[in-house]
Amino acid sequence: MGDCARYAQESYAIFFDFVSTLPLVRGGRVALEEGGNIIAMNIAEQIHSAADSANQDRAQAIRDNLRDAIVDRRLAPGTKLSEGEVGMLFDVSRTVARAALQMLSFEGLVRTERNRGAFVANPSPEEARQVFASRRLIEPGIAIAACGRVTAADIAAFRAQLDEEGRFIAERGPTARRSEIKASGDFHLLLASVAGNAILQRFMEELVARSSLVIALYGRSGVSACGHSEHTEMVGALESGDCGLVSRLMLHHIDHIEADLDLRVRAGPALREALNF
Repeated sequence: MGDCARYAQESYAIFFDFVSTLPLVRGGRVALEEGGNIIAMNIAEQIHSAADSANQDRAQAIRDNLRDAIVDRRLAPGTKLSEGEVGMLFDVSRTVARAALQMLSFEGLVRTERNRGAFVANPSPEEARQVFASRRLIEPGIAIAACGRVTAADIAAFRAQLDEEGRFIAERGPTARRSEIKASGDFHLLLASVAGNAILQRFMEELVARSSLVIALYGRSGVSACGHSEHTEMVGALESGDCGLVSRLMLHHIDHIEADLDLRVRAGPALREALNF
């Protein structure tokens, strides 16, 4: 091999070693020849990939913030969610804000209307019934699965969750009420986590969130949306290993939640009455 060829090969090798230490610097199509083998790097693709990943992370964080506000009932059903306003509040582009709203729309927490934008979902009485029908099908099975896997550490976590529920029940005011409802939902999510089925856990996250919307619309004032005493009974059954009892208690519990809702369909007032004419 001549000196020029050897020098060129060594130069390529040094350059390749340098570039390989920069995982986020990828631009243009660079071909490096080493020992007759072509080593290709697409730098532009890596930069775009990194940017896409960062935007996805931002959209996910915005989704999480908005979801919490919806579940906590700080955002009421029917509230308009403007892409521009969401982008401004979180200091992101409209594209990122739109992606976050699309995530919530996929989960059923936001509805989008052509030429009008996005709104916090406003479930109908029939949709509310479907949410609880779904919970009746899924949660007794989750309870049985959790009962078969529960550990002493899980029981301790359930006890801590019950203590948190009890603390919020003892407090007064709308903030405490929202916290109580969220803590009650977290009990069901903890149960799904213990069950060990990631797919069902995702379903439960959506169902609990939708349930919070339903409770915000149709819950009766002063009635607990998720009975603390019933949660306590379920933890006792879990601890004793009575899986059949846990399942029955869960089914009764879901019936109780729905019974606390007023899902009667009422006709709205006529225009004259609404305007006090």
